[in-house]
Amino acid sequence: MSYTQLALLSIPLVFVFDVYITKSRILTRKSFWNAYAIMLFFQIITNWWLTSRGILTYNPEVIIGVRIASAPVEDLLFGFSMIVMVISQWIYWGRRGVQVN
Repeated sequence: MSYTQLALLSIPLVFVFDVYITKSRILTRKSFWNAYAIMLFFQIITNWWLTSRGILTYNPEVIIGVRIASAPVEDLLFGFSMIVMVISQWIYWGRRGVQVN
């Protein structure tokens, strides 16, 4: 499975996880989308820094080739999925009173 396929698969999986498994429903909240816009800005800057300087490279055979600020668009999809998963789990475990010491 290619990086592109994994990135595309992560989007519906994270939707199902958020809406049906943890029932956090952060994807329906305006506050999430406002916070995500801020995170996306910094993700793009970080991706640009790493990829434009050759610190991080990608095999062109496993990406579609579309880049945003010199980083593959797949990175934005994975970044979105990771952010949603973490926040969704944070809310899920917080509702159950789980504390991290």
